[in-house]
Amino acid sequence: MSAVESTSKTAKPGESEELSTIAQISRQPSFRLSTALLIAAAALLAISTFLPYWKMRLNAPQYPNGLFVTVYVNHMEGDVAEIDGLNHYIGMRPLVEAAEIERAIAPIAMVVIGLMIIGVAFIHSKWLAVFAIPAMTFPFVFIGDLWVWLWYYGNNLDPRAPLSSAIAPFTPAVLGTGDVGQFSTTAVLQAGWYLALAAAILAGFGLHYRRVARQAAERSKQ
Repeated sequence: MSAVESTSKTAKPGESEELSTIAQISRQPSFRLSTALLIAAAALLAISTFLPYWKMRLNAPQYPNGLFVTVYVNHMEGDVAEIDGLNHYIGMRPLVEAAEIERAIAPIAMVVIGLMIIGVAFIHSKWLAVFAIPAMTFPFVFIGDLWVWLWYYGNNLDPRAPLSSAIAPFTPAVLGTGDVGQFSTTAVLQAGWYLALAAAILAGFGLHYRRVARQAAERSKQ
């Protein structure tokens, strides 16, 4: 006697029907595609944590090659000290003080989000679809959080700074080019953010094909 037959004989009527529905869903090609897409989404999100998400170039007369700061989900790299030195004169806080909580919890949060997607991929429950929402919204949350911090830094200058009176409150450009006094900035998204976006898209398609599988299974029972 096979394990499936044994399970079906010992299961209660309601449980047998549920197991039958799960089996019907699992046999759908769209279910297998959904699982592959969700696993791929988790993998891309994991890879993205090791790559930069955002990069800004500060164009200053005394630095002909520009100054750069590169932002990852959990740290910053580049000419941070030099940029802080220039920002000090207009009363802007040091960059390392920005998003300290977000950067501290990012490694754990990314693992949790990835496991949530894997859970959606392998656990047969339509209610778990909500677990994919963090992955689908993460790249946009990152941009929103970045904008908030840029706004906060540019609109809360220290009035005691030497050149604070010469600079009006401002919000550095999240994307594209912006001007700050005699300086200009150029900001672009990086590979990590695009991988996170790809993960969000794959997770969305994964949920779509999981729904298609459920609908196909329901039609086959009629």
